Amino acid sequence: MLKKVYRSRFSVLLLVLILVILSPLSILLFTHKIYQDMYILGSVFVFAILIYRGIHYIIIEDKLYIKIWFIPTCSLNINDIASLTRSYYLFDTPTNTTASFKKLCIQFSIKTPYSYIHVSPAKEKEFIEELLIVNPNIYVSLYDKKGIGRIFDWDI
Repeated sequence: MLKKVYRSRFSVLLLVLILVILSPLSILLFTHKIYQDMYILGSVFVFAILIYRGIHYIIIEDKLYIKIWFIPTCSLNINDIASLTRSYYLFDTPTNTTASFKKLCIQFSIKTPYSYIHVSPAKEKEFIEELLIVNPNIYVSLYDKKGIGRIFDWDI
């Protein structure tokens, strides 16, 4: 039983977005000396980062498991995957298990509880190669956006 673990890609822009949202509130709490609420806000920020950093994709034989730290979120049969395409939207589906804007959309050939799911492995090429070893019939159609946000494949 061969087990391959891939951690999720983490977007720097996502971290900045979280900071932009929480900064005005933290400044307001600090100026009014509401320190206990600042601890709560800081805890929310740390919790969000821990959640996003804990996303892992695990391939064991012909199954793809998605876990957040030790909590399994779903199990997918790799032989049911029909195609892999590129997606750049953050909150586009309820099946978004990513911490990144650059991700893969996995579409299935048979009826499953969800018709597609998004993943964003940090070592994307290795991840795709492992999927293709198990199921060589997967149609792969990936394109990468060009522009200032894609310097050295840096996910901004």
